[in-house]
Amino acid sequence: QVQLVESGGGLVQAGGSLRLSCAASRSITSINAMGWYRQAPGKQRALVAFIRSGGTTYYTDSVKGRFTISRDNARNTVYLQMNSLKPEDTANYYCNADLGAAGQYWGQGTQVTVSS
Repeated sequence: QVQLVESGGGLVQAGGSLRLSCAASRSITSINAMGWYRQAPGKQRALVAFIRSGGTTYYTDSVKGRFTISRDNARNTVYLQMNSLKPEDTANYYCNADLGAAGQYWGQGTQVTVSS
């Protein structure tokens, strides 16, 4: 099991930046993948980016070139650096840990609001 706590959300103007953090309650070194998802009002939760234990990353097309996912194994923390934010990035952002057969775990979410 793992508990995840997100932070770093807030209100920002279009074109601005935010850095989200996801602090895990245990070592993330062996966790298959850590990811960020987002859910806007009236929409389904959708994958934004993930990073595998080996360092491979994936980004959904709409954030490529603007968002960067990284992990600090020493701090048991995963980050999502979000630059050039757009109003359509407004959503509740959730951290996810994929433990494979041991299941998937979620944080409580952090709200990101981008004003035009």
